[in-house]
Amino acid sequence: MIALLATALMAGSPPACSAPEGTEVLLDQPQRVIVVGEAHGTVEAPAAFLGLVCEAAQRGPVTVGLEMSEADGPLLNNFMASPDEATAMRVLQYGDFGHPRRDDGRHSRAMMNMMVGFWRLRAAGHDITLHPFLPLMSRIQRRDQAWRELEMGYAMSRALVVRPEARLLILVGDLHARKTPLARLPDVGLPAAGHLPATDTLTLHFAQQGGARWGCGQDDCGQQTMTEVYDPGARGIILTPTNEGAYDGVLAVGPVTASPPAAHASAPAD
Repeated sequence: MIALLATALMAGSPPACSAPEGTEVLLDQPQRVIVVGEAHGTVEAPAAFLGLVCEAAQRGPVTVGLEMSEADGPLLNNFMASPDEATAMRVLQYGDFGHPRRDDGRHSRAMMNMMVGFWRLRAAGHDITLHPFLPLMSRIQRRDQAWRELEMGYAMSRALVVRPEARLLILVGDLHARKTPLARLPDVGLPAAGHLPATDTLTLHFAQQGGARWGCGQDDCGQQTMTEVYDPGARGIILTPTNEGAYDGVLAVGPVTASPPAAHASAPAD
């Protein structure tokens, strides 16, 4: 898909989006905010999200919300404003994509490819900005995860204030994309997406259909097996409420493939 985008841009024609099936129906919905859950460290989730953003950008301005530090805002602005792709890559590698310890899946090779896809869309003339919303460490003492979810939700919402004319598409860990609490994790409280305006927000659950991802456990990081818990034959965006209303639909990409950190020199290209 990235190759298709590059070829189209070099040819001076609108890029081919390769969006998931059901994207058109999703984008036809009136809600301004679309939150896409993901399992960090896969090849397929960033590629599907890039396709979704690409389709949305054909319709009008888009703000892309990313589970990256708020402090990365200036760097990402410089990245998107880079005059050529080589410069854009160098700028991106100054941040966490070039840091070997950023290995929990949020700065994978596939995520870097997705970011380059955003730059290519911007270079083709589409109105796209990036909005990192992961809050810096709070001053609240002895806080639990619920405080962080509240801060994340607020940081997500600021994109609507800065660019009210743009549609906001957010990629975030699947738990944070829920609209309702998860009983077995009481410290999480109301997840980040639950703090957004309910009537103006659609959320998608990332279907677990087997395969492997790159993630971190208690002791180390590496390839982890994904349990198959969703219909293995389902594909695309399915707008049916799931998990007792926690999500408005599902993103099903099939069995996933692990994508190692972008900063690992030995990591094979996705």
